[in-house]
Amino acid sequence: MPRKPSASQPDTSGKAETTGDLSPAFDRLRKAAEGLPGIEEGISYGTPALRVGKKLLCRVKNADTAVVMVDLKEKEILMAAAPDIYFETGHYKGWPCFLVHVHDIEPRELAHRLERAWQRLAPKKLLKMRGKPAAR
Repeated sequence: MPRKPSASQPDTSGKAETTGDLSPAFDRLRKAAEGLPGIEEGISYGTPALRVGKKLLCRVKNADTAVVMVDLKEKEILMAAAPDIYFETGHYKGWPCFLVHVHDIEPRELAHRLERAWQRLAPKKLLKMRGKPAAR
């Protein structure tokens, strides 16, 4: 039987924590991604997610937290500048994504983060539609 995480031993598995209603968090992600071409809704690790093409853009981790794809250099800068909003657990170290306190981030900032992720992940065809160079 798997052990449950405790305060001294947090969950680092990356698996979804599906306690609480995920709808408000996903609604914030969905609204922030409005206007980005090719966004598709789906499920990732058992929680609501947004993809561009077949690539994960973001997903709900739990009722308060989202996983957002990000460039590794940008990740370090943002986590240092705003640790109350952007953070990671051991599971996400070294991966091009971070955790976001989805209800604490300003809507405009969340939209900007999703657009930056979209620029890195979107197929060239979609980038041309939007007139944006790839931020890879």
